[in-house]
Amino acid sequence: MIIEMRTYDIKVGKLGEFIKIYDNDIRQIHTSILGNQIGFFYTEIGSLNQVIHLYGYDTYEERERRRKKLNKNESFLKNLVKVENLILSQTNQLLKPTDFSKIR
Repeated sequence: MIIEMRTYDIKVGKLGEFIKIYDNDIRQIHTSILGNQIGFFYTEIGSLNQVIHLYGYDTYEERERRRKKLNKNESFLKNLVKVENLILSQTNQLLKPTDFSKIR
């Protein structure tokens, strides 16, 4: 399994707004197209005003196929505009499990 970890730095004071828009307008689209949402988190200690979400894929090719489908979805693109101005930066990482990882 490959885990995609996306970290978004959100403008100060806008974290609640970002999470509300995601939950109400984007989450259903994300989970229906991307599939296995392992978790959706925000930071409370350390680097603040961050949202981190994790998706699991069987292969890199599956991830690519699903991301392409998402990026062509009109409803997703329409709702993405609602959060664009709330995001300062984004980091994306693909994580591969060790042989002893509980998530494989």
